[in-house]
Amino acid sequence: MTVIRPTRPMRPHGRLLAALLFAVLLVTTGASSALAQEGGLDPASLVAPLEDSWPTYSGDYSGRRYSKLNQVTADNVQRLTLAWTRTLDSGMPALEGNNAPTFIGGEGTGDFTIGSQRIKGSILQVGDLLYVTAPDHVWALDVRDGGERWHYFWKTRGGPHIGNRGVAVWRESVIFETVDNYLVSLNAKTGEERWHTEIASFEEQYFSTMAPIVVGDHLLVGTGNDLDAPGFLQSFDPATGDLQWKFYTVPMTEADAGIETWPSLDAATHGGGQVWVPGSYDPETNYYIFGTGNPTPGYTGVARRGDNLFTCTLIAVDVDTGDMAWYFQTSPHDTHDWDSAQTPILIDGIIDGVPRKLVSTAARNGYFFTIDRVTGENLVTTRYGATSNWASHIRENGSPNPHPAKEAIIPGSLVSPVEGGVANWQPPAFSPDTGLFYTQENNGFNLLYLTDPDPRGSMGLGGKDRITVGSGGNALSAIDYRTGETTWRHEWPIGGGGGAGVLTTAGGLVFTGDGSGNLVAFDAAHGALLWHTRIGNISNAPQTYLIDGRQHVLVAAGQQLFAFLMY
Repeated sequence: MTVIRPTRPMRPHGRLLAALLFAVLLVTTGASSALAQEGGLDPASLVAPLEDSWPTYSGDYSGRRYSKLNQVTADNVQRLTLAWTRTLDSGMPALEGNNAPTFIGGEGTGDFTIGSQRIKGSILQVGDLLYVTAPDHVWALDVRDGGERWHYFWKTRGGPHIGNRGVAVWRESVIFETVDNYLVSLNAKTGEERWHTEIASFEEQYFSTMAPIVVGDHLLVGTGNDLDAPGFLQSFDPATGDLQWKFYTVPMTEADAGIETWPSLDAATHGGGQVWVPGSYDPETNYYIFGTGNPTPGYTGVARRGDNLFTCTLIAVDVDTGDMAWYFQTSPHDTHDWDSAQTPILIDGIIDGVPRKLVSTAARNGYFFTIDRVTGENLVTTRYGATSNWASHIRENGSPNPHPAKEAIIPGSLVSPVEGGVANWQPPAFSPDTGLFYTQENNGFNLLYLTDPDPRGSMGLGGKDRITVGSGGNALSAIDYRTGETTWRHEWPIGGGGGAGVLTTAGGLVFTGDGSGNLVAFDAAHGALLWHTRIGNISNAPQTYLIDGRQHVLVAAGQQLFAFLMY
């Protein structure tokens, strides 16, 4: 694969340093207050994050969204009570006497505001602050009552304001992506801008929604694009915003790996594979493991015959160099917009009696995969979508094989999953206590009609029309990573399926949202419904943190934040 690197030397950061930091951190103890010490959040602390905070997108690098906090348990979750709530919008006043400042930056007119946009991203908790985002906006809030400390507004040039998935914290900086493709660094304490740099072409209609991930002195970011443009992952210096390397997810030259899976270089370089959801990081291998988006044209595959690597693929790259270590394609020759974008989960487990370093994902296409994260070897491929019918068989390498009859055709084809997939980008969770992988499940059928029979097909996601013709039911599913079998499954009421991300805790709980506006808690081992409260449609994944010795559960519903604790 093509990797572009600048000519300037990069700062030293290798496996030896990561290993030494990891060893030190294993014997280091502390509390969340350590994150608020002079110097801000030390990136080394993310290798073995403090147990009572939420300093990065998934809580830690593993993607598990598992918290070791256990004050709230299956026995006492009924006592969970609302502690505070806060509504965010571009004109939100500060608490009386707070005098919270607002800072404005950007390269556009500033005509776009949060409007009806929902809070979709992870909310980072570092020390006594919460960092919350919506398109063009970042807020720092008091962790105890949601009071505003500062607000930053980016004057955008435009673009699809579909959401923002959060910030990264690096030392005393908060860093986020703007829809119009800038990376912006703010002072974490004051909200003042430190620098901004453009990361993708606005004219080529890239747009950026991903939460950046900090690994040492690397800031890993991706972008989106729904037209015929190549995808890529980039690494920037978090101190300066300088580019360190750029990894393309499709072949960009005739010499690149994967070119044989495309009919031509032209098809490959217009082939998509966007990187728009954060991945996970393994400090032992120094691999960043992430998923890529669909190939383009999205629904007409005639002009791109072949598997179309490395779209709809799990990829491991070396963080220091951007070189690809291994790949596994979850949807070869995808013609349904079934991105492999969901954050993968790193698991240290046992397969067939042998300890393995693993990574698991529940793909949009309705298949669950467990991969050896050191070698990329497929170990488990299982259908978890109840109605998925698009694959003819499982290949020898573990990839499902697409059935030609399930592509969009002029008379229409009956296809499952539905367009958004069995699971979408909303993050799953994993509990090392139960050994279960938790994900939302959306089952149904579409009739897909080809509306553009031109061999080139429509750009981006065009070229088709669809009709939803039936539902197979929605559920929260708990999957055994070793076999791919579903251990328990909670069926949501008809029309009330869940769409929120998932949190699991050492208290033996799973938190998520249903489709009826409820925050819901389940017994993690057996799936029993234990508690719920109606707050509005959950728009992100619940999180938890400890402050003043008390465990809080935090979640967003639209533009409103809700924090719960036990009384």
